[in-house]
Amino acid sequence: MRASNFFISTLKEAPADAEVISHRLMVRAGMIKKLAAGIYTYLPVGLRSIRKIENIVRAEMNRAGAIELLMPVVQPAELWMESGRWYKMGPELARLKDRHERDFVIQPTSEEVIADIVREQVKSYKQLPVNFYHIQTKFRDERRPRFGLMRGREFTMKDAYSFDRDDHGGMASYRAMYEAYERIFVRMGLRFRAVAADTGNIGGQASHEFQVIADTGEDAIAYCPTSGYAANIEMAEALPLIAERQAPREAMRKVPTPGKERCEDVARLLGLPLERTVKSIVLAVDRKDSSGNPTAADIWLLLVRGDHELNEVKAGKVPGLRDGFRFASETEIRSAFGCRPGYLGPIGTRQPVAIVADRTVANMSDFVCGANEEDFHIAGVNWRRDLPEPALVADLRSVVAGDPSPDGKGVLAIQRGIEVGHVFAGLPYAESMRLTFTDESGQQKPVVMGCYGIGVTRLLGAAIEQNHDERGIIWPEPIAPFSAVICPVNYRQSEAVRQAADRLHEALEAAGIDVIIDDRGERPGSMFADWELIGVPHRITVGERGLKNGQVEYAHRRDLQTSVVPLADAVGLVAQQIADGRL
Repeated sequence: MRASNFFISTLKEAPADAEVISHRLMVRAGMIKKLAAGIYTYLPVGLRSIRKIENIVRAEMNRAGAIELLMPVVQPAELWMESGRWYKMGPELARLKDRHERDFVIQPTSEEVIADIVREQVKSYKQLPVNFYHIQTKFRDERRPRFGLMRGREFTMKDAYSFDRDDHGGMASYRAMYEAYERIFVRMGLRFRAVAADTGNIGGQASHEFQVIADTGEDAIAYCPTSGYAANIEMAEALPLIAERQAPREAMRKVPTPGKERCEDVARLLGLPLERTVKSIVLAVDRKDSSGNPTAADIWLLLVRGDHELNEVKAGKVPGLRDGFRFASETEIRSAFGCRPGYLGPIGTRQPVAIVADRTVANMSDFVCGANEEDFHIAGVNWRRDLPEPALVADLRSVVAGDPSPDGKGVLAIQRGIEVGHVFAGLPYAESMRLTFTDESGQQKPVVMGCYGIGVTRLLGAAIEQNHDERGIIWPEPIAPFSAVICPVNYRQSEAVRQAADRLHEALEAAGIDVIIDDRGERPGSMFADWELIGVPHRITVGERGLKNGQVEYAHRRDLQTSVVPLADAVGLVAQQIADGRL
């Protein structure tokens, strides 16, 4: 490839709306161009990396036995109504009507369509197991698209769907996809971690996220450095930090706390550790009439220790809250507690409320909570003596660094990550869309379904967040837009440089190396800055001075340390660096 025949459009400055480093660098490197909020054109440099990502994904999916097809971007609403997601999904599901006023969606994913294919085409046990995948455009109407390709509205995703005869086969397919994902991200040269995760809107029995490790990641990952335990913060189990409840040592008493609404402020005023306070969170569960309209709300009080935070995903698994909850309004709170937020507690509520205590709170004694009276709290509170045992005890909080690991093999650490892949086992669509097959005895049996996604275009952003410096992108070689660049100094003025650079270009191409020669005639500083910004891993500089001694200069983008090598050895050096996996 010659730069004069390609399209290179680098910028010195990033647009003001570029919030994260990957967004800024992709725009500056001429990889993407914004068309609308969360919608981008992939320029030639960016598209080359996307195609390399797709090729790795495709190769490993095929190796794992998955079969490629291609499903439509626009899908009929009837299938989504049948699965129930037409009603469950909010505004992020883009809906439209055709000229005949028929409803359609722009697909965010393809469970419904693949399920429809399987129930019509797969009838016998002889056709199972089967795993279909495609790499296709998706659209999710994010409320606030941001971070460039990291949270866009239109994006490219690989989604795969497995179908098996039973749970045993379903888990075998799940493991095969899990292992394929590990190979995919290893081949891309990324540092990643597979973590246990919530099944979310997809549903299912088991779930793992694949997180690219990056300080700027949106997700928090809890892991144990001394064992293999790892989970998304939403799923990481929080063990009780108090082994057993101590006997009361203090009398219960109401204490004035004027203007102190936060546990931190109350603890400071009373001269107590924050760990002695209890935080109150009020939720509401709407009751509905036969038409589905809210008629009233049940009030729930969730209690976590003052230094902990409520984990909403865990709260959604509490019996009674699983079908949906919301945070109570101030009117509802005043009606139930007789007080505004900031001074709430489980003692002396105006109306019955369901109390759920976090595991640690359930073992606390002599704690401080709100008095349900403005400017007052209650100290020295003890379960059983001062208030009934909580109706429910559950894991409600997010883990923090230093918590004991759930596997008992150390303590947890927290790191940030960017979700780039997700695997699910035991999806509910087989039941909701009536997927069955005929077994050996002629009986109808339900199909077991799994789902597996990779954010192809998101991987661009994730890789850059993990691999960059002050000069620009540092691509891992397997997904770089080009593996190598030849930078000839005075290409258009020096016949010797031009001939040597052209021959080197031909030799690298003949060796199967994805190379570009910068024949634009740019000044060396400008030429180097462009390729350091774009992030091509291997750079060979050809100049008249070196050629007099039969030499060129080689530098790797990761450290930019220049070494002088014989021109005759340049092709072998780059080939060896790639073969050795120098990323």
